[in-house]
Formats: sequence, C-alpha cells, structure tokens
Amino acid sequence: MYYINSIKDTFKIMPEYFDKELDDVASEIIKKKYEGRIDHNMGVIVAIFNVRNISDGIIYSGDPSTHHNVEFDVLSYLPHVDEVVAGEVTELVEFGAFVRIGPIEGLVHVSQITNDFLSFDRKTPAFVSKKSGKSLKKGDMIYAKISTVSMKSSVKDSKIALTMKPEGLGKQEWIDDSIKAKNRAQNQRKKQ
Repeated sequence: MYYINSIKDTFKIMPEYFDKELDDVASEIIKKKYEGRIDHNMGVIVAIFNVRNISDGIIYSGDPSTHHNVEFDVLSYLPHVDEVVAGEVTELVEFGAFVRIGPIEGLVHVSQITNDFLSFDRKTPAFVSKKSGKSLKKGDMIYAKISTVSMKSSVKDSKIALTMKPEGLGKQEWIDDSIKAKNRAQNQRKKQ
C-alpha cells in the first residue's frame, strides 16, 4: 500500500554548491539520501516532494559546509500480508514467476500460481497447464495476494511471497473464465 508521510531532517551543503539555489540543492540532496531506500516503518521510499521550511544554514567549527533543517513529504510503498496487488510478470524461472508490484518484486512459487498442474516450457518461456489451458508468461498482468513480507535494508534483499491460488486472483482471463463457468453452472441448476 502507498503512503504519504511528512519528515523533518537535517542536511548539509558543501561549499561547491553555495552558488546554486537553496531549494534546488536541498531537493537534490534529500532525494539522493532517501529515494530507493527502505525505511522499516515506511517501506520503500518511492519519491520525495514538497521540500519546504529550509532553515538558514549553521556553520560548525572545522566544517566548511552549512547545515540546515528541512521538512518534506515522502511517497512510500509498504506491502502488507493479505493485501491484494496487481502486477506484471517480469521473469519466469523453473520454480516460479517474479512479479513487479509497485517499486519492488515479489515471487509467486510455481505451487502458488494455480490449482492446476503446471509445466515450465523453457522455449517460450511460460508455465502451461495441459488440463485447463491456462498459461503464464513474461509481460502478463496478474492479481495476487501477498503471503509473506520480509523487508530488509535494501530492495534487492527484501522478499515478498505471493499467491494467485485463491478465487478471484490470477490473470484477468482466468478470472473471467471462472465467472462464466459459475454462471453456466447456476443456469444449469435453474433449468433443472
């Protein structure tokens, strides 16, 4: 889920930036410090905006930089267990599919893609069910539920496990086919 938080922090400006606009330098320094990082309370920091209330600089003995207080807003993404997410399949490997959900990737293990038995076709590459004809390939848009979240100090080291097995999840065409099958079954029961 995405969140917006306001933060107060300090930053320092090196002397080589003294000839530039304070607002521009502050934004640049804050973005470099925060964007793309993980905060365990806020999640993945996606963007910094609305940099404001920059204080006058303070110079400390022996340090030629100016130190400033600042306030700014942060857009962050923090995944939660049982949250339903939409994402794009970015990579397929024998053990599952990697799915881009916002600024981070999750893994759908092959056993969590569908209730059908799936084979991994290396040539395509795709997961294919001979029974139902369902297939999953790179670039497919899917709906999944977050099973587990392990946020570490970097996006690369963080792990998110996803499942597509519950009803109403998976590729849109799977969901549509499931709804059509239910409607046919209900119509059959009404006719009897």
